[in-house]
Amino acid sequence: MKKNGFKKMTALVMAILMIALVATGCGGGSSNEKESDAADKVYKVGLVQFVEHEALDQANKGMVDGLKAEGLEVGKNLEIDQQNAQADQANLKNIADRFVGNQVDLICAIATPAAQTMANATSDIPIVGTAITDYVEAKLAESNEKPGSNVTGTTDMNPVEEQVDLLLELAPEAKSIGVIYTSSEINSQIQADRVKTYATSKGINVEEVTISNVNDMQQAAQSLIGKVDAVYVPTDNNVASSMPILADITRENNLPVVSGEEGPVRAGATATIGISYYELGKQAGIMAAKILKGEATPADMPIEEQKTYTTVINKKEADAIGLTIPQAILDNADEVLE
Repeated sequence: MKKNGFKKMTALVMAILMIALVATGCGGGSSNEKESDAADKVYKVGLVQFVEHEALDQANKGMVDGLKAEGLEVGKNLEIDQQNAQADQANLKNIADRFVGNQVDLICAIATPAAQTMANATSDIPIVGTAITDYVEAKLAESNEKPGSNVTGTTDMNPVEEQVDLLLELAPEAKSIGVIYTSSEINSQIQADRVKTYATSKGINVEEVTISNVNDMQQAAQSLIGKVDAVYVPTDNNVASSMPILADITRENNLPVVSGEEGPVRAGATATIGISYYELGKQAGIMAAKILKGEATPADMPIEEQKTYTTVINKKEADAIGLTIPQAILDNADEVLE
């Protein structure tokens, strides 16, 4: 009996030792496998752009470069499903369904309508936006400091007051300025309200004209002729897309135009002190990479803004309307288009 008991005890000890060795082996393997899995993982990102124009194109390029700067590169460890909604809400909905159905790891959304549609489609997939002025007003975040949802990103809020000051430096005799923006874009409304508040405080009258789409631009611009001495346009998708139409009318009537960012200046506006959509997109891409790598979560990742602004002057357009740009402005400009 004792002999049998000893054998049983020995067998039990050996079994326990074998289990421990197997467990230890598995544990070591799991750690190595996790490291290997992390190194081998290919992240899937859905990138949606609301419409095609220079500002959003630059934001798109910046996002991809921001991801690359953090070690996530297409062809190596990153797949990007690039989609453009062409300013169509039905397209946005289909793109959102596509991203959710394909179970992408993260969505990059360029412009407010794109981010809103993506956020309506999923509360689980992280969303990083850019070219969005106010995340709180757009109901994408609880606050800039702590978004509290699956959405974060970079804001394109402009130095509106500085832009109005620039406009008044270019047209010191101006008594009235026109503002053109899209009525359905909350971001444009916010900027227009700031322009009106600031200009009115300086004794300048503001004439507001709204558009619904690019086809309205010609009539809107014409309605300001004879009423204003200069024009301001905010960062606005429809305005950016129809800037050549506006420029033709303001050029013919010798009206300077200050815009919310540099894209419209290249398309015919006179000047801006504005943001760089490429840099904003790059910031957003870096944020997206940190989320993908598990270093941050959208709910706790503050909305970021651009810290420095760029002054771009279109001297060619100024010459065309007989406007002499003060030398001090030219000397301090980051770029002068001849």
